[in-house]
Amino acid sequence: MSNTEKIIIQDGDTVIELTGEKKEAFLADRKLWADQEIARKAEAEIKATAKAALLKRLGITADEAKLLLS
Repeated sequence: MSNTEKIIIQDGDTVIELTGEKKEAFLADRKLWADQEIARKAEAEIKATAKAALLKRLGITADEAKLLLS
């Protein structure tokens, strides 16, 4: 989203356009949230890959691992 685009939010029945520092803070929060979401997805993918590699080394399936750990 570019700085020239309008950001309009609604709080109950009140609709306002964000400008100035409030707009910058909103954009920064949105970018932070997006970056955190990317990091969470990457971490989940890394964990899944590591889990799959471990199961392969052990020669067991995910279901068999669940049985062992229960």
